[in-house]
Amino acid sequence: MQVVGYETDVASDSPDADGDPERDPIPEADGPVGGGLYVASGGSVDYVDASPGTELAFGLGERRCAGTVHDGAHIACDAGDAPYCDDHSHVWVCARCTGTCLKDEMDCHETHAMYLAAFAPDVLKVGVTREWRLGTRLREQGADRAAHIRTFPNGRIAREVEAELAAGDDLVDRVRVPTKLDGFGRAVDDAAWEALLDRFDPIARFDFDYGLELDDRPVAETMAAGTVRGWKGRVIVLDRGGSTYAVDARDLVGYELTDAVPERELQSSLGAFGG
Repeated sequence: MQVVGYETDVASDSPDADGDPERDPIPEADGPVGGGLYVASGGSVDYVDASPGTELAFGLGERRCAGTVHDGAHIACDAGDAPYCDDHSHVWVCARCTGTCLKDEMDCHETHAMYLAAFAPDVLKVGVTREWRLGTRLREQGADRAAHIRTFPNGRIAREVEAELAAGDDLVDRVRVPTKLDGFGRAVDDAAWEALLDRFDPIARFDFDYGLELDDRPVAETMAAGTVRGWKGRVIVLDRGGSTYAVDARDLVGYELTDAVPERELQSSLGAFGG
């Protein structure tokens, strides 16, 4: 049984996502976020629920390319590259756009929103998305705070302005998961966030709560065992053995799941030792 994808209430890397991280409109909501893993066995694909409160009890076996899913059936791949080999890697070209279309024909004619997002404690990002999908896009990234600052008639113009802003010293246009993990359990730097917003006239502001109730930063691990506390973006937060762990769901893709949960020594969070 191999992990071939994952999905949360606000983000998807399901086998049918076709490489587009902005695939589905999903309503905004505060509080605990559910999700799960797509697993394949013998060509069929099933969904393993990983909503808050769920007990996961899997070990991790070998990891290889997750292959592909076509018409609901999994096509396995024996390549050792994970999560995907070169033949099965999908790159969403719009994510690399800076205003010059990388497709044969430009198709981003919908209204686009430009946003600012804050990731605790002080990482500030600029981004664009289709306007109707703004709230979902912010939560699927795991943003702590955000603001809608401009609206554009199409994606090309929005990407041009985004690239200009990201070329400065105080904004980035992407935030890696390890950087986001550094901010789990921490608060946003209010002074830095408000100083940034002072440069713009926000159309709307957002303050997100993922219901994780973290007092300390969870330990980064790759595992599939424990009690699900919730999700923040594509990160699953698990409680296990008195400690709290953060698992990047993408790091699980390609692994074979086993019934035997290893009793290997895990790094413990400070909370495991009591106050």
